[in-house]
Amino acid sequence: MARYLTPARVSFLALVALYADARVPANTTIPILSFVVDQLVAHESSRREAPRSRSFCISVEDFRRATIDHASVVPGRTVWDLLLKALWEMDSFDAMDAFIAGLSASLAKTRAERRADAELGVEPPRRMLISRGSLLGVFIRRAQLEYTRLPFHDAIGLWESFVAYREPTLSMWKKRNPSAGPTSFDVNIESAGLARDDLLTTALYGKLLEPDARTEGAVSTEDVEMLLEFMVEEMQKLGSRIPREMLEQFRKMIEGNVVIPSLSHYVRFLDSWRSGDYPSSFDNLHRYFDYTMHTRDRTFYQYALLNLAVLQADFGGYGEALSAMHEVIAMARENKDMRCLAFSLSWLYHFGKAHPEEMSGVEKGGLLGAEREGLAFLRTKAKETSMWNLWSTSMLSDAKLSMANGESIAHAFEYILKSSHLNLTMSTALGPQMLLQSSLWGRLGVTHLSWSYCELFLQCYTTQGPMDDVLRCTCRCAYILAHEGRFDEAFAMMEDVDAEILRLLKMHQYWATFTGLLKLRRALHKNDLDAAERLLVKLRQPEPADPDMVFETQVLQIELHARRGALTEALCQVEELVDSLDDESADVYQRVQLLTTKAHLLGKCGRPEKGFSVAMRAASAAWRARYMPVLWQAMAAIGNILVYLREFEAATQVLGSIMPQVRSRVISTSGVLKMQVLESEDAMLAAQTHSSMADAFVGQAGQATAGTARRKECLGSALKSINRSSAEYSRVGDVAGQREMLAKKAMVMHLLGEPAIANDCAAKQLEMRGVVVLDP
Repeated sequence: MARYLTPARVSFLALVALYADARVPANTTIPILSFVVDQLVAHESSRREAPRSRSFCISVEDFRRATIDHASVVPGRTVWDLLLKALWEMDSFDAMDAFIAGLSASLAKTRAERRADAELGVEPPRRMLISRGSLLGVFIRRAQLEYTRLPFHDAIGLWESFVAYREPTLSMWKKRNPSAGPTSFDVNIESAGLARDDLLTTALYGKLLEPDARTEGAVSTEDVEMLLEFMVEEMQKLGSRIPREMLEQFRKMIEGNVVIPSLSHYVRFLDSWRSGDYPSSFDNLHRYFDYTMHTRDRTFYQYALLNLAVLQADFGGYGEALSAMHEVIAMARENKDMRCLAFSLSWLYHFGKAHPEEMSGVEKGGLLGAEREGLAFLRTKAKETSMWNLWSTSMLSDAKLSMANGESIAHAFEYILKSSHLNLTMSTALGPQMLLQSSLWGRLGVTHLSWSYCELFLQCYTTQGPMDDVLRCTCRCAYILAHEGRFDEAFAMMEDVDAEILRLLKMHQYWATFTGLLKLRRALHKNDLDAAERLLVKLRQPEPADPDMVFETQVLQIELHARRGALTEALCQVEELVDSLDDESADVYQRVQLLTTKAHLLGKCGRPEKGFSVAMRAASAAWRARYMPVLWQAMAAIGNILVYLREFEAATQVLGSIMPQVRSRVISTSGVLKMQVLESEDAMLAAQTHSSMADAFVGQAGQATAGTARRKECLGSALKSINRSSAEYSRVGDVAGQREMLAKKAMVMHLLGEPAIANDCAAKQLEMRGVVVLDP
């Protein structure tokens, strides 16, 4: 198969020849030339255009649609009529050879040729000539050069492909030329009087004239290379696999006599890697770089190792990945490849954040130094080498480090805004930036803004962002909905994830793990502890790769122990987690969350004094970092412990101070979404805070004199708090909380002298426990 020339390009040559012969009127020139240039010029926008919006192989029907509505200079004839005549006038291999050779007459002559003609007295042609340096001139010259380079066998193959390519227009040609017959595709066969089903005709053209064989030879080696480059670019940019329709089209191409470039092995490597096929991806990676090393110098060796390191890390070979990455860094320094060096160090930094236990040797060797110095080095090198995506990512990593350490919020916003400027102008890291903004607003307690950033990305940038970012944004939205108690909407959102995303093994595992976490949380709320135990076992086999998911799984396991009444096991697990998060690289938000959980457990264990000190530490750390949700949790824990210590007045003041933040109210916005308009959208936090407030009011009522207005006022306030807490528990579907509120309401109603209502509440509470209540 030819490297460049195809039947479609021969047809373009015929169309350009019509333009050069002044067969195209002035008012038709622009649309005809636009069609030619749009299909021939391989500029960046054409390469990046989605294959669904543009046919990769130009058919004769595309030529007909582009030219049939435009009149030519011949009265009563369209440009399509003239093009069809030009195509069928090439009725033999010799005619096609003469046509391509004769295209030189349409080109302007060089200065040497004009000087030679002047010496011989040759008059210059009185017709329009195409400049040799123009787009059309370059296309004609290259087509002639590539045709001259073709071996005879490949030239015959081009002619046979052209015959099959032109065959669908035979009926249209017969309407315009009644003398045309079934064998008009070759004048030699027609002049010999051979029929279409003759043995000689069948031997020469039989297979080519079959409908299934008309696509053979429609592409050249350059077309395949361009398709492979497009595949690699899209797969690396979006983190996706090859779409099924494109993969089928590619397989049809390589079934013909097309020379397969070595880049096809790299495409197979990426597709196998994304699908989780480790042996195939490893084999194709070695094949690609084996071919590459034969044609290029040793500088490509570090890129082979770089791909190998990333591959090993994705499949759990962390030791092999680090060894390969160390060699990559050494080779990049030796070859002074700053782009490769900067990317390798950036990968090493993010690998260390995800797997800190694997980085002990690297940290001792001082390869990256301290985190701040490492990020500063990456920003500098990224700016020097114009790696805008890496520069943006480095600034986002700096902002994320500030958030994890509980440092200045202004510093985090500064780097996020700098990264945003790069993303809008030069970079493509918009997904990580919006995810980080969503996380930051969530940590500041402005949950509706956290939701808005994720929704904005999903609505406006899904087609431009990597599939990894799309899935993470979806999961974050589902997480917010689950905290509001809207589990059905959260599961519906997870089910609506694009099937193309779930074709990636890593993304499917992430999706399955997150869906399992949602199911585990709902099972805990429903008090189905056996189902929660089974889900927990599934989630931990194997351990989730994402550190945040690992932490969430451990937190839910602690909650499971607490709901079972195994407070000792829950406290032991909390202690282990707190010890593991005691180093400087630990996330302050997670550490405060664990301290708050520990304070609650200590209060339940009968050690409220120790729990009070732990809760104060958590509140102090959360206030320094300005992380409002965990601050409200810590303050709620303090109020709950004050109730244990019988400091009811102080508990009421503490809980009342955070009540405007933790109270939740649902409204409808545009009839589409139901958003919480106050600061907290955590239904469980609101329910627990109202429950503790009710306990504090009941405690104050107990300290008041019986029958006084103060006692009735406290009991009335307690009843309001119980009703609000019960509503929040009902919204989230927490069965144990609803039963607890019914028991408290029954007690309060009994104290208020309403035995009928108290009995009804007690009966409902027993009914929820599954106890049959007999009528007296």
